[in-house]
Amino acid sequence: MDTRKKILIVDDEQINLEFFDVMLTKLGFTVEKAENGVEALEKVRRFFPDLIILDNIMPKMSGWEVTKTIKNDSEYAQFKDIPIIMFSAMDDVKDKVEGFELGVDDYITKPYNFSEVLARIRAVLRNRELFAQIAARESRLALAEELTSDMRSTVSVFLEWADELDRLAAEVASDYHDERGVRKLVELVRFKASDVKKRVAELDASMERTTAERERIKRKEIELNILEHQFRKSLHQE
Repeated sequence: MDTRKKILIVDDEQINLEFFDVMLTKLGFTVEKAENGVEALEKVRRFFPDLIILDNIMPKMSGWEVTKTIKNDSEYAQFKDIPIIMFSAMDDVKDKVEGFELGVDDYITKPYNFSEVLARIRAVLRNRELFAQIAARESRLALAEELTSDMRSTVSVFLEWADELDRLAAEVASDYHDERGVRKLVELVRFKASDVKKRVAELDASMERTTAERERIKRKEIELNILEHQFRKSLHQE
């Protein structure tokens, strides 16, 4: 299985596309290229990149328009969490703020240094992975809470049934010659026994689903101490 990170480079200047293709491929990334915004959206669907490096000023669709489509269009809902690094020749604070508000993860002003770009690429990918791991932890907690709630609900029902059977048994015991009472007790016991089996089966199925989901999430997460170490490290890295 290929675990290399996939990067989509979007720029209307061919020399920039070729440069990033060569450099990032040598560094172990899988690279796809697009020459304009329209082509970029097509490549997003087909390539499903881990990161998009996007020039702002392009023909057909600007980088902002591409970002807005990916982040807000319902047709691209499954791609909205893909991180985006935007390039621009403009170094205007207002433009950068608008880009961040659209959902851009980082913003690099041209002309740029490739070492800086590479550091930002790695930082964005690392931070996105950290956030994914945190989300996985939250999912596991939610699953545990859901299972605990189901178990408490089932136990509560069992206790109510036990009290009901105990009361009925006491009534029958006061007059064991009461055939009607005995039949009523037998019918109730059979009904409750059947319902208990059903609820236990449902609870067991819920536990199986929770266990499977927990293992799926666990395979994708890293140990908490490593996660914390990487997160703290990322805070001190450009």
